[in-house]
Amino acid sequence: MGPTASGKTDLAIILCQLYPFELINVDASQVYRGMDIGTGKPSGTCRRVVPHRLIDIREPHQTYSAADFYRDACRAMGEITEAGKIPLLVGGTMFYFRTLERGIDALPAADPTVRDRLTRRADQIGWPALHRRLAVIDPCRARRIDPNDGQRIQRALELSALNASGIDAAPVACGPCPYRIHKLAVTVTERSTLHQRIEKRFRKMLAAGLVDEVQRLLKSRENTPDLPAFRMIGYRQTVEYLDNKVGYNELFERAVASTRQLAKRQLTWLRNQGGVVWVGGGERRHLRGHVKAVSNYLDGALAGCVAGRDAY
Repeated sequence: MGPTASGKTDLAIILCQLYPFELINVDASQVYRGMDIGTGKPSGTCRRVVPHRLIDIREPHQTYSAADFYRDACRAMGEITEAGKIPLLVGGTMFYFRTLERGIDALPAADPTVRDRLTRRADQIGWPALHRRLAVIDPCRARRIDPNDGQRIQRALELSALNASGIDAAPVACGPCPYRIHKLAVTVTERSTLHQRIEKRFRKMLAAGLVDEVQRLLKSRENTPDLPAFRMIGYRQTVEYLDNKVGYNELFERAVASTRQLAKRQLTWLRNQGGVVWVGGGERRHLRGHVKAVSNYLDGALAGCVAGRDAY
């Protein structure tokens, strides 16, 4: 685990070459086909050397929930352990990690009619205004959601609307995954260093053709800017740029600011977790030291590993 731009993927790829691991993606954005540059998806060459499960499994117009991830991840872990290997789960979608560890509450299924109504209302008044409405209806939930996180605001208001209407939608419930979990987290010692890495990475995304990628995706009739996939950081700001709502410099500044806020939320969540083994630094020049630190932990943990019951 770790905040965005902390070096999780580089470390995981080396570990897969040293231990009997198979890698499972835990990044909600990388499940979408064609959304490669803005999600920081590993290159095709990298994925041929070290296969990544749960990447490119949905089209951008298709939904993908935490419950979907739970089922897919548990199935992948089962296949990996049956082959005599150990699942290594890597990514920055903290809610997915929590779902695996604690299970997921039974919640009403998505309602397309309610979602469409909320999306049209957001187009009129903006997600921050709908967040203020959520704060009145459900202040506890609203405090846990960023005012610009349209996807989570929409889901929270949708749940409130369904409950208020007395709709008995089919629930989705999952218990904790049946594996002993070892939690390792990569961090960056200096906040300024992480901020610099975030800026550098987004500049590379723009140079690699992020704007062209979004234009190409939106040529499909099934892909529209209001889809959850296009509200992800980097894509949302690029859509605003293509709509002439912001300039190129503002596109960069807004995306970087949002990514910094995401990293802060990720670190806050990680610090509140129990049993986390921290790998400090995160700078590329320290990668060899990180591998050694993690290897020391793994050698001890693997000595007591019960085949088919451990996941990292």
